[in-house]
Amino acid sequence: MTRTVVITQSNYLPWRGYFDMLRSADEVILLDSVQFTRRDWRNRNRIKTASGPVWLTVPVEVKGRYHQAIDETRISDPDWASAHRRSIELAYRRAPFQAEIGPWLDDLLASVAGEPMLSAINRTLLRAICAKLGLAIPFRNCTDLLPREAMQAMDPTERLVRLAEAAGATRYLSGPAAKAYLDPAPFTALGIEVAWMSYAGYPDYPQLWGEFEPAVSVVDLLFNTGAEAPRFLDRAAA
Repeated sequence: MTRTVVITQSNYLPWRGYFDMLRSADEVILLDSVQFTRRDWRNRNRIKTASGPVWLTVPVEVKGRYHQAIDETRISDPDWASAHRRSIELAYRRAPFQAEIGPWLDDLLASVAGEPMLSAINRTLLRAICAKLGLAIPFRNCTDLLPREAMQAMDPTERLVRLAEAAGATRYLSGPAAKAYLDPAPFTALGIEVAWMSYAGYPDYPQLWGEFEPAVSVVDLLFNTGAEAPRFLDRAAA
């Protein structure tokens, strides 16, 4: 029996491809014990507005903290959620499913506004969005499976191999960017198949503000398609 595991860093309100990958998994392991990277997807994403795509960035403490892990990264401005809620309301007040998605997302962001740690915010939002998309996926933190100190001593491939093994995986689904460094041989030696996610072939969906823009947060999909959103996670056959 195949058991597919996805091991990924938590992202802030990620795009639909992220959730497409998650829904392919029997279990998702959040790898937030690794180094927080600036100007990345951990604490920011884009929404589409009348003026084009704009960034929503969760402000975090970074000065003097170059080596901090994602799950050690603290919020630097407690008012961040209020600013994001206002930006989202302005961007999507004309969206066809604003009446359904707007209050739900506003309450969701309000619920994490007082959380001091980025990783905890991302986990809460990811679980809630999965539920909204009808995706029943179990999540675990990487530190639930292996000691932090042991993982820090491993190279990237070994860390993923040991996490997949600890999660009982028979198949490891990886994002395509990992092809640059991931060695499949140690997985194969343990009887774990390595599969590569493809983000090609997603259909366009009805979207506000002109020409279609695919590289935006999943909230754009939800506001514009409502209950039909899961259908737009399906990709055309190659």
